[in-house]
Amino acid sequence: MSMLRTIKPKNARVKRALDKREPQLVENEKTAIFVRGQSTSEVVRNVMKDLYALKRPNAINFSRKNDIHPFEDTSSLEFFANKNDASLFVTGLHSKKRPHDLVLTRMFDGRVLDMIELGVDEFKGMSDFESPKSSVGVRPLMVFHSDLFDTHPTYQQLKSHLLDFYNGHAISEIPLIGGLEHVISITAGPVSDEIQLPKVHFRVYTVKLIGSGSKVPKLQLTEMGPSIDFTVRRIQEADEELLKMSMKRPKIAKSDIEKGLGKKKKNIETDQMGDKIGKIHLAKQDLGKMQGRKMKGLKLGKKTKSQTGETEGNVNGGGDI
Repeated sequence: MSMLRTIKPKNARVKRALDKREPQLVENEKTAIFVRGQSTSEVVRNVMKDLYALKRPNAINFSRKNDIHPFEDTSSLEFFANKNDASLFVTGLHSKKRPHDLVLTRMFDGRVLDMIELGVDEFKGMSDFESPKSSVGVRPLMVFHSDLFDTHPTYQQLKSHLLDFYNGHAISEIPLIGGLEHVISITAGPVSDEIQLPKVHFRVYTVKLIGSGSKVPKLQLTEMGPSIDFTVRRIQEADEELLKMSMKRPKIAKSDIEKGLGKKKKNIETDQMGDKIGKIHLAKQDLGKMQGRKMKGLKLGKKTKSQTGETEGNVNGGGDI
């Protein structure tokens, strides 16, 4: 396996473009390309249409047919990835041997990282459900129902693909109002001796908040579509060296560490506005020794004679005449 490709920029404009494509501490949302093969069925086209609607605006849809066979030749996918700066692919195919076929592909450094092939068994589109739809660009809540997604290598890879497609960056908090509009539920069927790889049930629901008499409202789920039943057919695992490179994190600059992007320093934080806030611990201060403004009215005069007993007699009239 060769090392990562290096391109020497010819001018400043090319250098800026290459810097944007380099690994970042906080990556941008991944762009997915939906591309059709030479032969596709109506079911595959409708499935890709609804999956594209869930991925927008970080998605590109190719309407023309392309001579693409991901498991045999990946040159076309690599060309599209480099041209559009995309790292995710959904390829729709259809043949007698593999009807209603979808291939999910992930890229790294312009090369194919891994792939998984899914067959569409059952499908109901968004138009078949008379229910409100989620807004464009709103991140969904993803739920996986089965121990296979944590134990079986094939379903672990499928879970990783779906999370890259729709979940994006992990967040710690979600606002109740306007922060959550739909839920994507992925369920793996029960394991049996007759079926080695159970079907995967892909469902999407809209969320409605209902009063519960407390601060935390209840959630009501209404199916909005699409409703898809998948069968896992083929997988191509990632090369160990390429996978190791893809998971490598770039070095953190000193300035970024001080801004709070890297390892946090003691008593130094960065607020929501990006301002750095620090705590300073000092010893107990003596305010009597604190220097004030140098004004004549605030200065202390010399010791008066009253302290020695000489001035007191003159004030009371007891001095010599």
